[in-house]
Amino acid sequence: MKKKEGKQMAITTKSFGKTQDGTEVSLYTIKNDNGFTAEVTNFGAILVSLLVPDKSGKTADVVLGFDSVEGYFKNGSFFGSTIGPSANRIDNASFTIDGVKYELAVNDSTNNLHSDADKGYHKRVWNAETRDNSVVFTIDDADGSMGFPGNKKVQVTYTVTDDNGLQIDYDVTSDKKTLINMTNHTYFNLAGHDSGKIEAHKLCIHASHYTPIYERLIPTGELVEVAGTPFDFRTMKTVGDEIDADDVQLGYGQGYDHNYALDDFDGTLKKVASVEDPASGRKMDVYTDQPGLQFYAGNCIKPETGKGGAAYDKRSGLCLETQCFPDAINQSAFQDVVYGPDRPYRTTTIYKFYN
Repeated sequence: MKKKEGKQMAITTKSFGKTQDGTEVSLYTIKNDNGFTAEVTNFGAILVSLLVPDKSGKTADVVLGFDSVEGYFKNGSFFGSTIGPSANRIDNASFTIDGVKYELAVNDSTNNLHSDADKGYHKRVWNAETRDNSVVFTIDDADGSMGFPGNKKVQVTYTVTDDNGLQIDYDVTSDKKTLINMTNHTYFNLAGHDSGKIEAHKLCIHASHYTPIYERLIPTGELVEVAGTPFDFRTMKTVGDEIDADDVQLGYGQGYDHNYALDDFDGTLKKVASVEDPASGRKMDVYTDQPGLQFYAGNCIKPETGKGGAAYDKRSGLCLETQCFPDAINQSAFQDVVYGPDRPYRTTTIYKFYN
C-alpha cells in the first residue's frame, strides 16, 4: 500500500503554548475533504487529535491526549508520542555494539523503557515544515544523547491521505553504529477518546505467534503459538473477552501488553491488524513494514484529565505499536536493530479508517 497522492490539503498552524523554558510550540492541522483531520505538534512530534467520521458521518476525536502542550510535559502514559531512538524495553538498560557497552536510563524496574522518560524524542522540540498534505518533523540527536551512540538526523513525517489514512514515515541516519527501533505510542478509542474503556472493541492481529515475557516484561526469546491461548486474535475477537483470564502472561502485563510476531513478514508494507468499535461503526486497519506489533490495552493508564475534561483511566485506549521485537538488541534470535553509516533506518506505518 503506497502513500496515496492527492490534491494539496490546507494545513493550518496555531500556537500550542510554550515549553517550560519559554520556547513557542505549534499545533498543525491537516484536513481532507471527508472531514478526516489530524492535529500534530512539534513538541515531541506528537499526534494530538484525530477526527474520524462514524457510520452516520459524525466525527469524533479517537486518540487520547491533552488540550495544550502543558499536558505533555509529564505524559507518563506517552499519549500520542513519537518514541525514539528505541521503543519498548531493553533488558538491564544496556546493550553492546562491536564490543562497546552502552548504558541507558534505568526507568522501568531494571529495564530501560522508551529510551528516556524525560529526554526522549517525545520531550524534544522538533523543527517543522509543511508539504502538501504532510508535516515533516526533524531533529538532530547528538552522539551520547540518552546513552545512545551516533550523531543522528531524525525525520518523522505525518501525512493525511484522501482515503482517511494517517501515514507515519520514519527516516534516521547515523554517523556511527547505533540502536534504532522507533514507534508511535498513540492510544486509540474508536468510540471517541472520552467514551470510557476499549474492552468492547473488536480486534484482529495477523500473527500466529507472540513473544512471551518474563515477569519483568522482557521477552524470553521464544516464539509461542497463539492458538489455544487468550492471545489468539487471528480472527476478530472482543478485546475484553479474555483480557482478565487466569493466564500467567496476562498477569505479568496486567492484561495485554505483548509483542506479536507478524505473519508473512518480508519488509514490505502490509495490513497487519484491524480494530472495530461496534457501536459507532468506526474501523481502523494498521499497515506496517515492521516484523512486530505491540498490543497494549492501556492497563496502566493512571486516572487523569485529558482533552475537553475527559476522564482517562485504565483501558481508556489501546495502542498498536509497530516495531522490531522488544530487546532485539540483546537477543540474537530477534531482528538486527543496529543501524549506521551504511544502513539508514526507514519504516512506514499507516492507520487507515473507514466505517
